[in-house]
Amino acid sequence: MSLCGWGRTTYARVSACTPADKTGVGEAIGAVDDHGLIVYAGGRSYGDVALNSGGGTILSAALKQIHAFDPDSGELVCGPGITFNDLLRRFLPDGYMAPVSPGTGYVSVGGAVANDVHGKNHDHAGSFGDHVLWMDLMLPDGQPVRVSPDEHPDLFAATIGGAGLTGVIVTVCFRMRKVLSNAVVLREERIPDLDAFLSRLEQVRSSKTYTVGWIDTLARGSRLGRGILESADPADRSLPSATSRRVRVPVDFPGFVLNPWTVRAFNQLYYHRVPRGGRERRVLVERFLYPLDALLDWNRIYGKRGFFQFQCVLPDELSAAGLPRLLETISRSRSSSFLTTIKTLGGAGRGYLSFPMRGYTLALDLPHRPGIEALLDRLARITLEHGGRTYLAKDAWLSPGHFQQMYPGLEKFVRVLEKIDPEVRMNSDLARRLQIRLPH
Repeated sequence: MSLCGWGRTTYARVSACTPADKTGVGEAIGAVDDHGLIVYAGGRSYGDVALNSGGGTILSAALKQIHAFDPDSGELVCGPGITFNDLLRRFLPDGYMAPVSPGTGYVSVGGAVANDVHGKNHDHAGSFGDHVLWMDLMLPDGQPVRVSPDEHPDLFAATIGGAGLTGVIVTVCFRMRKVLSNAVVLREERIPDLDAFLSRLEQVRSSKTYTVGWIDTLARGSRLGRGILESADPADRSLPSATSRRVRVPVDFPGFVLNPWTVRAFNQLYYHRVPRGGRERRVLVERFLYPLDALLDWNRIYGKRGFFQFQCVLPDELSAAGLPRLLETISRSRSSSFLTTIKTLGGAGRGYLSFPMRGYTLALDLPHRPGIEALLDRLARITLEHGGRTYLAKDAWLSPGHFQQMYPGLEKFVRVLEKIDPEVRMNSDLARRLQIRLPH
């Protein structure tokens, strides 16, 4: 079958299977050929992290068992195919949520571990890997092993954020978070420029549970970095439950639809939808955490050629210098990104290849058009010059040289792989592109 990343710029023809249990996973590992094996879960990684051209792929959608849940401690033991939507539907009525959630509910728990996903509450809750208590892993040689911070700690650190290269996760234990309601109290406010944005984010990152900003990347001059800041805290009272209304994008949009003029018009309307003095309201937590999930197949808006997502993080002390350079470069390119977010991150993750560091993370979608590769290279260089890194879960273009400079834990990660997988039975297009298994 053919699989693709969410950005639809990377495709792979693979031999796929859908095991229903550990036995099936073991059989899939036993059938690995020279092209190796990788796991493909929710399909929401933007690039090639879950693709394995010409090789084997485990589809983890059937590994959705809830093995155990302790309502006193919040500890949940589940299969890797469970999605954040599944968690919300099953546990929110009883007053529990995942401690950290990415920007879409279609991500799986296994994918959350493999990419060490973060959410809008990173300053307070860290990334998903910070809440994992232990995992059962099927190693590349087919042997099962339980890993935790105390048992096989190097393998645990390599698996958190390890892009699925340490083996196949078959069980995850993590602690759910107790909540009082199904809603958050959301505050929205207009921010006139980047300096004001950074100042306001610094104020709210310690006082608000959730923070995220939208930036108008076509704004220039004195309005560079203008946008909308959203900050929220859990509500103490629930809202009436509502059936999720989802609309599907039925066709691929023509390439000319997204251009600087249409995006500029959208950005104007979006910026002015919030009153000048801001507003506060209660909203369902699902709508706050997963706003784009209401539009199914929204990646088709970018047309058949797809899009790249670029996400980087810059450390606190260099963000005031680096972020303007990134935004000016994007604005001059006229690449028509209308989905641009900025968030604060609270610190480093537990994994050798975890993306977060304390700083500011910028994420934007860029249509696949002539010149986009050169733009991505420029953005990566600016990120490196300011001590930052790009996010592998979103990446489809990073060079091996840039990757090696961005991730200081790479050497430790490779040492673990060489120990547990000398025959390179776990592999992916991302691993080959970034030359992860080659000498450094």
